[in-house]
Amino acid sequence: QVQLVESGGGLVQAGGSLRLSCAASGGPFSSFTMGWFRQAPGKEREFVSAVTWNGRSTDYSDSVKGRFTISRDNAKNTVYLQMNSLKPEDTAVYFCAGRYLSQIYYVKDQYPYWGQGTQVTVSS
Repeated sequence: QVQLVESGGGLVQAGGSLRLSCAASGGPFSSFTMGWFRQAPGKEREFVSAVTWNGRSTDYSDSVKGRFTISRDNAKNTVYLQMNSLKPEDTAVYFCAGRYLSQIYYVKDQYPYWGQGTQVTVSS
């Protein structure tokens, strides 16, 4: 059974940075397209970023493009989300998600595997 565990969330001031990590186990991580989603209170879970299983393609939502960077280290079975120039509107629970051998999908229902989430709070 594939398990995903996020870490790295916390409280940061606006303009600051955080790096989220998502460690995978129980499956062939190098064959998984990995995504990051976030969910703010009272809002739908939304796409943030994703990287294909082979690392050749990445994509970002317009709201984070130019500020966030996704990367993966298959040797460590980990995907990262480097978040710079954080804004209060980035405050949310951040989830990583995985899908076996696929293109990037932008809809949460397309990802069968999920972590438990990590809270990111950006103060103004």
